[in-house]
Amino acid sequence: MVADDDREIVEIISDALTDEGYLVSCAYNGLQVLDLMQSEKIDAFILDIMMPEMDGLETLNHIRKETDAPVLILSAKSRDIDKVIGLQIGADDYVAKPFSMDELIARLNAHLRREHKREKADDILRFGQIELHKSKWQAVVNGVPADLSTKEFQILSYLFANKDRVLTREQIYSAVWNDRYGGDLNTITVHIKNLRSKLGSEGHRIKTIWGIGYKLEGDG
Repeated sequence: MVADDDREIVEIISDALTDEGYLVSCAYNGLQVLDLMQSEKIDAFILDIMMPEMDGLETLNHIRKETDAPVLILSAKSRDIDKVIGLQIGADDYVAKPFSMDELIARLNAHLRREHKREKADDILRFGQIELHKSKWQAVVNGVPADLSTKEFQILSYLFANKDRVLTREQIYSAVWNDRYGGDLNTITVHIKNLRSKLGSEGHRIKTIWGIGYKLEGDG
């Protein structure tokens, strides 16, 4: 997303980013930015500070309520106070006009690489010697992939999301089978037994809370 009330600047930046392989959305004031966010997934923002309707700093404040995507503030204002305010309310970088297009693109690329690394790190959850690779739908135990069924993986994911919390069989069934009325709860018992077996030495982390349900427990 490129937002600036100067249409020529928007066009120049948009053309340069398009040449780099980016898909670019354009806006000319803060309200347009917020409107487009409702219908498009924006991976990064380049915002001018001085825009009509809603300035860049106020727009940034709204953006941060919705997404952690990188935001680069672009402005002719060179006062330190504007830079400080922008960074304090969530900007990732500040580029003063006039700017070098090569530098702007280099900074944008750097922020997107960091964001991609962060997202990849967030994709892997760890507990003890168990790793949960969410995008691959795969569990790894002591460095070795575990051969889990889809339901077993979903149950383990739900236990991960609620580790050290006691979950009833009804809660697990509702979350995994997407059925709040419950079905044959004995199927949970069977799946938990199989899951423990497939987790090997880490299977002991799934504790049975007699008369209630289960929880994932351990030193994390």
